[in-house]
Amino acid sequence: MVLENVTTMNGFLLMGFSDNHELQILYALLFLVMYLLALAGNLIIITITTLDQALQSPMYYFLKHLSLLDLSFISVTVPQSIDSSLMGDGLISHGQCVLQVFFFTSLAWAEVVVLTVMSYDRYAAICLPLHYELIMDPGNCRGAVAAVWLSGAASGILFTAATFSITFCRAKIIHQFFCNVPQLLKLSCSNDYLGLIGVMGFISLMAFICFSWIVLSYIYIFSTIVKVPSAEGRSKAFSTCLPHLCVVSFFIFTGMFEFLKPTSDSLSVFDLMISIFYTVVPPTLNPIIYSLRNEAIKRAVRRLLLGGEFPVKKTFLSC
Repeated sequence: MVLENVTTMNGFLLMGFSDNHELQILYALLFLVMYLLALAGNLIIITITTLDQALQSPMYYFLKHLSLLDLSFISVTVPQSIDSSLMGDGLISHGQCVLQVFFFTSLAWAEVVVLTVMSYDRYAAICLPLHYELIMDPGNCRGAVAAVWLSGAASGILFTAATFSITFCRAKIIHQFFCNVPQLLKLSCSNDYLGLIGVMGFISLMAFICFSWIVLSYIYIFSTIVKVPSAEGRSKAFSTCLPHLCVVSFFIFTGMFEFLKPTSDSLSVFDLMISIFYTVVPPTLNPIIYSLRNEAIKRAVRRLLLGGEFPVKKTFLSC
């Protein structure tokens, strides 16, 4: 009955993970646990990088915005999926799907840009230490963050406008747990999807440029680190770079794979794992990855959780 109605109604049917209601509840509980972990981890990072005097450098300023993006990114898809699983109803209205595509693509692109900015920050700190304060002064940092959010919004507008200019003349069934752009592209049966292909090609080119910039930055970073005579200095440099490199690799490669692989008519276990890897796992793991080897963050987290007081006087982006 639902499958018949969804072809004529003003909305889409998200197939989710399973037709079995017990399994749907299990998936909802697993998603809820990961969502709460992501909320807790990212809120802690945002709180300590705002309150702690020792975490006011540009690196932590960008990390705070990455956590804000992660918190928003996971909130776009997971709560809707949990609600659909618990209610046993995968219907999503046209307006909800439009908003989900806009925020998902905006935040995904903003994450790519902020990760690129963070790689340049690490390059400037390690390869150009004498000029670091000049390069990463408060004005430049604010400008970089503004560019992150504005470019994300522009990307979202382009993607959303191109996606919903398509005439959907097939059954509005999406084999995912959210409004996935490649799945929406499959619903077109005319040539009006060429605009979306053009937008995807342009964004892919820009993503490749960002990734190339990150790779080039780390080539210079590692070539500089190996020349550091002190083992303690090398360890400190690696401790700030390796977490960022892990986050970049995980997010970009899984996202690229999802958009480049052929879309299927059913959600396989492999498709499920890939979609979870780039939508749910990064926002959950990023706070943990950045905290593992960073003693300043560990101290701030202990102070926050144990009820300790943060310094009252703060400096903005003091290097």
